[in-house]
Amino acid sequence: MPEYVLPLAAPSATLAEVGGKGANLAELARAGFAVPPGFLVGTAAYRVFVAANGIARQIVDLASAAPADDPPALDAASDQIRGLFARADMPAELAEPILAAYHSLAAARPGLAVAVRSSATAEDLPGLSFAGQQDTYLNIVGDDALLDAVRRCWASLWTARAMGYRARNGIAPGDVALAVVVQELVPSEVSGVLFTANPLTGRRAEIVIDASYGLGEAIVSGQVEPDHYVVDPQTWRVIGRKLGAKALAILPRAGGGTDQVARTGAGQALADAQILDLARTAARVAAHFGSPQDIEWAWAGGQLYILQSRPITSLYPLPQVPAAPGAARVYYSFNSVQGVVDPFTPLGCDLLQLLAGGFLSVARVGRAPREVIPAAGGRLFIDVTNLTRLAVAVFQRVDPGARQTLARLIAEGQVEARAPSIGTILRHLAPLLRTIVPRAIESLRAPEFGRARGLAEAVAFLDSARAHVAAARTLSALLDAAEQDVARAVPTVLPALGPVFAPSLLLMGLAGRMLERWLGQPRGAVFQLLRGLPHNGTTEMDLKLWATAQAIRADAPAREALLRMPVEAQASAYTRGALPPVAQRAIGEFLAQYGMRGVAEIDIGRPRWRDDPTPILQTIHGYLQLEDADLAPDRQFERGAAEAARLTDEWATRLARRPLGGPRARLLRFCVDRMRRLAGTREAPKFYLVNVLGLYRDALLAHGRDLAARGVLPQPADIFFLSIDQLRRYARGEAADLAALVAAARAEYEHDRAGRRMPRLLLGTGETFYDGMAAPGANDLVGDPVSPGVAEGPARVVTDPRGVRLAPGEILVCPATDPGWTPLFLTAGALVMEVGGMVTHGSVVAREYGIPAVVGVHNATTRLATGQRIRVDGMAGRVTILDAAPGEVRPAA
Repeated sequence: MPEYVLPLAAPSATLAEVGGKGANLAELARAGFAVPPGFLVGTAAYRVFVAANGIARQIVDLASAAPADDPPALDAASDQIRGLFARADMPAELAEPILAAYHSLAAARPGLAVAVRSSATAEDLPGLSFAGQQDTYLNIVGDDALLDAVRRCWASLWTARAMGYRARNGIAPGDVALAVVVQELVPSEVSGVLFTANPLTGRRAEIVIDASYGLGEAIVSGQVEPDHYVVDPQTWRVIGRKLGAKALAILPRAGGGTDQVARTGAGQALADAQILDLARTAARVAAHFGSPQDIEWAWAGGQLYILQSRPITSLYPLPQVPAAPGAARVYYSFNSVQGVVDPFTPLGCDLLQLLAGGFLSVARVGRAPREVIPAAGGRLFIDVTNLTRLAVAVFQRVDPGARQTLARLIAEGQVEARAPSIGTILRHLAPLLRTIVPRAIESLRAPEFGRARGLAEAVAFLDSARAHVAAARTLSALLDAAEQDVARAVPTVLPALGPVFAPSLLLMGLAGRMLERWLGQPRGAVFQLLRGLPHNGTTEMDLKLWATAQAIRADAPAREALLRMPVEAQASAYTRGALPPVAQRAIGEFLAQYGMRGVAEIDIGRPRWRDDPTPILQTIHGYLQLEDADLAPDRQFERGAAEAARLTDEWATRLARRPLGGPRARLLRFCVDRMRRLAGTREAPKFYLVNVLGLYRDALLAHGRDLAARGVLPQPADIFFLSIDQLRRYARGEAADLAALVAAARAEYEHDRAGRRMPRLLLGTGETFYDGMAAPGANDLVGDPVSPGVAEGPARVVTDPRGVRLAPGEILVCPATDPGWTPLFLTAGALVMEVGGMVTHGSVVAREYGIPAVVGVHNATTRLATGQRIRVDGMAGRVTILDAAPGEVRPAA
């Protein structure tokens, strides 16, 4: 027979049995913390109640029918469900044990007042907080009042806010139940809320306390301005205090219920000694649970009570650094550099850290990769603590929003300005420079030879990786080969291709300064000379996709089939080899060359186009509907190259007419010529790395299919949700429940993907910084100009390019991009990104296509709406809102 009522400290008081609040209180009670005495009404009682009254099916149906983003529908469903509870009877098999526990608690004190609190099975889960979403009833006195409060707590599982929150976090209505915590009411003189880490800044070394008079409900419900104290847990000093008005107190009423009482008079609710006693107790609670805690507390009769404790779920996790090198570390988001907003899969994360290890070996940095590029919240971060001064300069081109923040932190003294000496840099890079500098000079002298040689060496690296994959007969051998090839990617490819594209970056800066200083051109004018840039693998890929669409357009059966069929049906038909022959062949040829690419392709765990060609087919479908020949991507590319040539001639001619004009004009032409011949290879290193990852992805998927066929994994792609270490142990024959490990990793991945924004900067103290560049006005958004030109058109807000087709002239507004996004660029009128800089992928490709682009625009995807007309000025770095969003009424001026 199930336990309907449990003692407060019962060992069986688990999350499933008594909900999050109940389980945490039980843990605190068992650990000896001062928790008010009481008992727990388990989830089994809730289930019996709804079953006995025949309302379980109605509850699930009503909750399932209400969309998470429709507040009126949620309110209506909540009202109906709570009505079901109000009309339901309390079965005797539940009422009797509940009242027996109450009578035992109140044995020596008839009419004992209790607090009755809800405790849901989805409440206070790791990473989720349902604080305040179910109901609490205070100063409950007597049998009937207690049973009614329990019923109302059960009904509060179905408040509109709780249903919406669960739906947004993927928790099904049938998967939840509610327990009830019944405790002796603490007639608190002072009560409040405490956080063992600062929930606003993320600082772990601050304990934040809000305190006011009476019961804590006044603070929790926001009815009072409390005192606010900040304690340093390292020195145990009160380092901040702000006294609130505390003009209202909620007090127990004789016989049950509460009263709101106005109060006057200043003064501190807690003495400093009490503040420090409370902070020390809270620190012990956090240490017991192993994570920062959100604690409700009460002080009565000289005794401190802990009323509840839950994890602070709003904090971004700290980097997972082995042998942490101190609290003053500064980390920059690697995901921002790569244009990947989502977290990485566990195996993808491991391989990227191995890739970083290759760079560290080249630079002769004697630190472990997991220390230099640690993981946090599923993302990777680069430790720039000893490079902050250099980072400020580099971020100007990579991420201007991060530059603004880092420069401010240095100016305010929160971060120390550090940079290695030139001598130190040269000592670390000397071996690399001895290889790169002579080859870079040779690339400037003979660009075609330098490019061909670099690409040949990159191809040889790819061929050797292909041979290693073919030779690996076991999972263990495949992991060995993958580790070796990924670790040697940078030491092999960087010396091969770095001397080809690096000189073009220097020449770009030189040409830009020449245009600004000698011709008075605005900053960024040099980018107009990079339009239609040849030898860029990503541009060549996009133009190949356009050519694929044109081959299909030229064949009537293929064209009609692809225009008629839904894209999902096209993907299925292609997989079966059932598309019309011309389409099947053309798409197959494209995927044979570029099928290893995809969104977030730097992560081996993310699907490639050859795994799922739907995004490519969606783009082809859009191309087939493009009738205006002038908008054709190949025409636009040709026009861009012609315009770059025209501007080069115009500016060189103008220079030639000025003093010292002849040499200056020749220098400009030389810079532009070498820039255009060499800069396209900037995309090549990633192209070859992604090819290598594609080889190992296919080989690992083969092992995944075998493991799935044997029932070890639920599906083949689950292999990417295991770490290298976990796979190695399994390959050695060690016992392991891989399915359980995958389930935990997938749950954490989905939580990180759905519930956490990606900070640009993260300090070792826990502080996080998300902002891009600030906007100057209500109708203007500001960012970094990275591709010149002005375009007006409807915004198209896209957070995931899969299945998206851009109409010609739509302005793409997105968080960030990598090569998997670039097919959308071919028809975009302009580009607006939240993350990025001058040299990040989307900026480079936008310049080559000749579309205006502004990056580093703070919250662009939420401040702009699809269909809203905007103007993008890629020279000024400004996005202007021209009209209200669809359905929005703009206030009169």
